[in-house]
Amino acid sequence: MREVYGFNTKWAFAKGEQAIPQNIPETWYFVNLPHTWNAIDGQDGGNDFYRGTCYYAKEVEKIELPENAQYYLEFQGANSSADVYVNGKKLAHHDGGYSTWRVNMTDAMEEKNLIVVAVDNKSNDRVYPQNADFTFYGGLYRNVNIIAVPDSHFDLDYCGGPGISVTPEVCGTKAKAEIQVYLTNKKEGQTLSYLIKDQEGNLVAELKDTNETKAILEIQDVHLWNGRKDPYLYTAEACLSENGQVLDSVSTRFGCRTFRIDAEHGFFLNGESYPLHGVSRHQDRWGVGNALLPEHHREDIDYICEMGANTIRLAHYQHDQYFYDLCDERGMVVWAEIPYISNHMPNGRENTISQMRELVVQNYNHPSIVVWGLSNEITMTGASSEDLLENHRILNDMVHEMDKTRLTTIAVVSMCDINDPYIQIPDVISYNHYFGWYGGDTSMNGPWLDHFHEVHPNIPIGLSEYGCEALNWHTSDPKQGDYTEEYQAHYHEELIKQLFTRPYIWSTHVWNMFDFGADARNEGGENGQNHKGLMTFDRKYKKDSFYAYKAWLSDEPFVHICGKRYVDRVEDVTKVTVYSNLPEVELFVNGESIGRKTSDVHFFYFDVPNKGESVLKAVAGECSDESHIRKVEAFNDAYRLKEKGAVLNWFDITETEGHFSLNDTIAEIMSVPEGRQLFNAILQSMMGSDEGMQMAFKPEDMGKMMQMMGSFTVLRMIGLMGAAGKKVSKEQLLALNAQLNLIQKPQK
Repeated sequence: MREVYGFNTKWAFAKGEQAIPQNIPETWYFVNLPHTWNAIDGQDGGNDFYRGTCYYAKEVEKIELPENAQYYLEFQGANSSADVYVNGKKLAHHDGGYSTWRVNMTDAMEEKNLIVVAVDNKSNDRVYPQNADFTFYGGLYRNVNIIAVPDSHFDLDYCGGPGISVTPEVCGTKAKAEIQVYLTNKKEGQTLSYLIKDQEGNLVAELKDTNETKAILEIQDVHLWNGRKDPYLYTAEACLSENGQVLDSVSTRFGCRTFRIDAEHGFFLNGESYPLHGVSRHQDRWGVGNALLPEHHREDIDYICEMGANTIRLAHYQHDQYFYDLCDERGMVVWAEIPYISNHMPNGRENTISQMRELVVQNYNHPSIVVWGLSNEITMTGASSEDLLENHRILNDMVHEMDKTRLTTIAVVSMCDINDPYIQIPDVISYNHYFGWYGGDTSMNGPWLDHFHEVHPNIPIGLSEYGCEALNWHTSDPKQGDYTEEYQAHYHEELIKQLFTRPYIWSTHVWNMFDFGADARNEGGENGQNHKGLMTFDRKYKKDSFYAYKAWLSDEPFVHICGKRYVDRVEDVTKVTVYSNLPEVELFVNGESIGRKTSDVHFFYFDVPNKGESVLKAVAGECSDESHIRKVEAFNDAYRLKEKGAVLNWFDITETEGHFSLNDTIAEIMSVPEGRQLFNAILQSMMGSDEGMQMAFKPEDMGKMMQMMGSFTVLRMIGLMGAAGKKVSKEQLLALNAQLNLIQKPQK
């Protein structure tokens, strides 16, 4: 029988190029797995996290291992390329940092063995991802095992798969489960047996002593896997036997369900409409990087379930098998994808194929997965090329050949033309839109989707990313781009009302459930992170926007007062927002009711007198929540955004009454001839002879760009260009502001 030997403790580690050692060097230090070398420098900003080769080494004596005929090393995640050496002999190379892969080390083993793994996350032009808004943490960041098996065993070599696949087909009150197994070194006289158990462990179907590697077993009175309502799971087992003795066995859980995606009416599960509203998730944490433990995964899904989501986009790569298992158990509908992202690399085609093949083979049995994601924002640098189109067609055809039960999808960058041929390759699509954050305004989201739906009524359309950043900054007058918790709450209120009321949208995924590491980022006052999460990176704080979704999606009664971190307020009457999934809320100030409000959108707004110290209490049904505010004479500077390393903060800018400044929006400035002339000169100056910038801002695309960026302030636009390498000094900004101060605003 196979045995799995955990191999995670006391690996020697060395950073930087090294010779492959014959013995563990004394200068190397010890770490336990999972481990990443970028847990700190991948989250502190500057885009300077270490990208290179590091080494892991561990000794094992054969006598310590379970006695068996063959031994495999199993790596559940090594980012992003790795070479494996056993006793100085190179056995394998693997490209792709997010999937399971194995190495048969039997022939290289001796009585005492030194295993060395060289892991490399440096940049190249052939292994995805290379350009994306998240940190590419290097390391052996998931478990490593040694699997000991007899000569005849269920396959361990093909794409890191489990050696068994189950394809259920629901037929009325019954289900047919096709079980396919894959064998290595099967010999004459060996037989196979199959069985299926229900969730309670009862035997529901069985086939004994057959030579067939494929069996169809029937489940009577099938219990459907029905999403969050009832995520019921069966278990299929297969045994390989010889002379009545079991040599090897494998098992997998699966669920019986049907689904379809309708271009007019959205997602259906088991024949019933099942609107998909949820989040995207990255696999990292503050101070931990991507080296997550089981308790981290469990906590993440607990929070997602608490919010009421019923779908997760697992971005932008294959996640830990343990998290897919949790999604099965908790009834999440999952979008699983590979990191074919941002810019198409002609030399990366084979890597997209291998990563996609591994994703499908390793995750085929998970009932939670309904779509395979082919790519994300792959036209970031321009329109699709013929090579890009061919790459997508190859992936799309391969996935449909490997899995005839699921659909394919892509996440399309907002600026991509809706008639670009590549969006017609997969079965369904979604767009990444940030109207109301990176450009445009919140009101543009619903109408844009309506327009797409009108032009392409037969293409199911969803929203795969939308969101805005929020840190611990606060204001009573939230504005786009201010990074306040209040603006993020307002943004999501508006998006919820637009997206959740359009039944043709097949899915919506907030970007993102949690703040995450993006070492290249330098904005919002806390560098090295993307702060679009509904929760903080450390999972310690649920932002107000978390509760906006809970109000719409969760059945658990609750009430929440927004702005708990915004205590000091200068106005005499202040707006207080309350979220609840109950129909009526009453608000008390220092014990006295200031009235009841009803709302059919779950958002309740109160005008609250602000005098001295006030204790606020919101009551909805049996639920209550408390907060407090305090009247102050001057705005509390601790609530005001101060960007680390910023050349100039917005509150340092001189503003002249009736005239423009760097704090005015591009659209406002472009509305007058003098402003338009100055802005065009700014763009021309910043682009200079940079071909990349000129390609990004082609004259024919200026209209689209202005529609997107019109709501940016000039300061913010220049700051974002600075993040792309176009630095502007404080003196240049002040000189530009002086020019804007001379241009008169139009009279209203």
